[in-house]
Amino acid sequence: MNSAIKFLDLKKINSLYRQEFNQQIQSVLDSGHYILGNEGEKFEQEFAKFCATKYALGVANGLDALILIIRAYKELGVFCDGDEIIVPANTYIASILAISANNLVPILVEPNINTYNINPDLIESKITKKTKAILPVHLYGRCAEMQKINKIAYKYNLKVIEDCAQAHGAIEFESNKKVGNLSDAGAFSFYPGKNLGALGDAGAITTNNDELYQAIKALRNYGSHQKYHNLFKGFNSRLDEIQAGILQVKLKYLDRDNSERQNIAKLFIENIKNPNIICPQNPQNLTSHVWHLFVIRTKNRDELQKFLLDKHQIQTVIHYPIPPHKQQAYSELKSLNLPITEQIHREVLSLPLYPTLGSQEIERIIESINHYQPK
Repeated sequence: MNSAIKFLDLKKINSLYRQEFNQQIQSVLDSGHYILGNEGEKFEQEFAKFCATKYALGVANGLDALILIIRAYKELGVFCDGDEIIVPANTYIASILAISANNLVPILVEPNINTYNINPDLIESKITKKTKAILPVHLYGRCAEMQKINKIAYKYNLKVIEDCAQAHGAIEFESNKKVGNLSDAGAFSFYPGKNLGALGDAGAITTNNDELYQAIKALRNYGSHQKYHNLFKGFNSRLDEIQAGILQVKLKYLDRDNSERQNIAKLFIENIKNPNIICPQNPQNLTSHVWHLFVIRTKNRDELQKFLLDKHQIQTVIHYPIPPHKQQAYSELKSLNLPITEQIHREVLSLPLYPTLGSQEIERIIESINHYQPK
């Protein structure tokens, strides 16, 4: 019997860096400085350079990154309670939580069924006098249509905040710029399963705006720009030194790992021939998609998931089974008519895809899906 193919093998992925991790951890231990120290500053500089932004700020996690950007704009007088932020309807709930956590109103917009990213053609019809920002999500690792989104934002004088939690290193085809440098600010998660993953929770914010940077820098540290002097009612959301050291190691290999993800995705797209399966579209420029997730669709999703696990020992995951507007937490949104979003959430299934996936495992995934026939 074949051994199981894990959906994600973090132990195998992180074992590649064990020696460098140990060196970084020892360095932090020896420093005696564990929060807001040299390792954090070094990672911020390296990540800003990677994204080609003026600034990067390490924070506790990806949700905090989004919350802090929005809160900073409130403190700067750009946003007020009750203002609206446009966000894709099929995103992970964190994108929406960051809006409501700041007493702003999420306005959900349907995605493009082919890219799963927010459909720019539907944005303008949702803009009101209360609209202050657009929050596109580079879902599954694919860069959203930022040229169109930024054009709309400029027309209506709106801020643009990128949710880059799944798209570290993805590049916009038209400008050749990386995500996180395509807007007023970008929010990143370094949750362990991400393309750039820590060994615990971690996140970052990128921006080119001096005023926004200074506000967020204070907000993440109790609202303080100087010890015991508090500008704002802030947070405790800081990237610790050990995670910063871990991320320094993995950042060096991110482009290589993303390239391997792209190669695997290409094999899946070219060789999965089952007519019952809809594969994601491969962008013209491969670097515009870093394949955090390889998400297929089928009308018999639950049946396919069971078939792959029971018959072929292949683990899969559903990202995500319940759309945000159908969650109990957002019961006020349950009456929204979002048929494309609901179809996506009914049909999607994520296949294993990560840099240490072996060639035989890739072949087995492809062959198993090609042999699937709905009952």
